[in-house]
Amino acid sequence: MAAGETLPTLRGVEAAFARIRSFVPETPLVRAELLSRLLGCDLWLKNEGATATFSFKLRGAANDLLQARASDSLKGIVASSSGNHGLAVAWVARTLGRPAHVFVSTQVGPRKRHLIEMMGARVHAVGADVDYARAAAIDYAGANGFYFVNDGVSLDLMEGAGTMALEIAQRLPDVDAILVNVGGGNLAAATAVTMQALQPKTKVIGVAPDASPVIADSFRQRRALVIPPRETVADALAQRETVAFSLSVLWKYLADAWLVDDATILSAQRALLESAHMLAEPSGVACLAAAWTHREELRGKRIVLAITGANATVAQIQRALAAPPLA
Repeated sequence: MAAGETLPTLRGVEAAFARIRSFVPETPLVRAELLSRLLGCDLWLKNEGATATFSFKLRGAANDLLQARASDSLKGIVASSSGNHGLAVAWVARTLGRPAHVFVSTQVGPRKRHLIEMMGARVHAVGADVDYARAAAIDYAGANGFYFVNDGVSLDLMEGAGTMALEIAQRLPDVDAILVNVGGGNLAAATAVTMQALQPKTKVIGVAPDASPVIADSFRQRRALVIPPRETVADALAQRETVAFSLSVLWKYLADAWLVDDATILSAQRALLESAHMLAEPSGVACLAAAWTHREELRGKRIVLAITGANATVAQIQRALAAPPLA
């Protein structure tokens, strides 16, 4: 299904939910008692680190590739990634018995490259950022007749990501807001569409590092911007430019977009580990940093945080534990 043909729908998300169930069991949704007291709200954590590849990305990759397999277009599989999307594509490709090639920028560290290789894919490190790697991956897929899993442009991938919100809506009534970490915007867009259909009073708020404001600024200014990111601990959320498809959905359904600084992200990573015994990478916990920063706005409300990934390195964990506590 071409991305430009239509917007994601609840029906599409429900179909994805049924399609990927054997690949992606439902992830935990738990109330965080200590963090609820700290922030003064009814705080719930959707732990997307509890998948086979330790992030929400497996949802979209599974739905996209299962749909592609049904149309018999999987001679080989290609993706570009800063880490988690590549892991997900590699895992699904191996499960389906298809060769996979994942293109990453030279900024992606050896640990992430090794993990992708361990999942069964060949890694190609090219260019200085994820946008360059994406262009190289598209060229490679075209030259070899392989299928490109386009994170941010694929409708099937976006509706697969929306299954996270479907699980939240089915388990927890009267949600006031869901805070979602934003890189390319797939998960936030799909979450906003799904909650609009099932719990229309729920506000979905995107969260990005202030070192990479392109999505938030593009959302607010209602025009697609290009803003080179600065270095950030939340490197998986760093983007230079927006994707037209996901941005169009965000403009239509997202309630707001918030920015958070690296220091608060690291403190939030520490708080999540100490107070909820939950491991997250910095990019996966930006939403908790935003909840802390905006705690007065959220006081007394029922809030869900999408903890989107757990692929933290030992160095990242050590740095978080050395950060000041949120309180």
